Amino acid sequence: MPYHRLPNTDNARIRALKSAIEKAANTDFPELSFSADILDEAKSLLTEFEQLSARYRQLYDIQVNAGHSFAKTTQNARIYISHFIQVLYMCVVRSEIKEEQLDIYGLGDARLVVPDLTSHEQLLEWGEKIIRGEYQRISHSGVPIYNPSIAKVNVMFTLFKDGYQTQKLHQKATACVLQEVATYRERVDKIIFEIWEEVEKHNTGLPPEKQLARNREYGIVYY
Repeated sequence: MPYHRLPNTDNARIRALKSAIEKAANTDFPELSFSADILDEAKSLLTEFEQLSARYRQLYDIQVNAGHSFAKTTQNARIYISHFIQVLYMCVVRSEIKEEQLDIYGLGDARLVVPDLTSHEQLLEWGEKIIRGEYQRISHSGVPIYNPSIAKVNVMFTLFKDGYQTQKLHQKATACVLQEVATYRERVDKIIFEIWEEVEKHNTGLPPEKQLARNREYGIVYY
């Protein structure tokens, strides 16, 4: 006798429920292979699970699309902040800016090495420090650095920071719905299991080939 296993994807779960419900709709009630109570629950779960799955896919697609734009924004911010720091170091080397003034940028112990800007958190940290430090130095009669100017750096950094917060919101929303989907999966798997168990039990007395064919009509997949 072939064996069956429960669906392992959301689309397969939806197909399994639809197959059982559609078969039940085309079957006279006395000949139905599983109970009416389970049928009612399956209909309710199918509607809710389809809507929830669609909502998750929508949020996930939004997150992915926003992620592509955010990646470009992140790259721009990283380039501008890194370039600004390199120009700042060149000014120190040329004695245009005193080396001790690097402290106001948080770069006093950096030994003229550009900090690691790999992660989003590092980029946030150093972007804030560099922008705050430059404005502080300028406020004490320091000559502004140009190419890039701190105003341009600030624009790129603000775009990155806004994108970072937006991406966090997208991730949170997607994760929240995914948790709901995961909870529903347990309920859907349970009802599919109950349907399949009742169908197989109901058709036990049939010849093997006819039994398998009848069971498959209710969405049972054999391997």
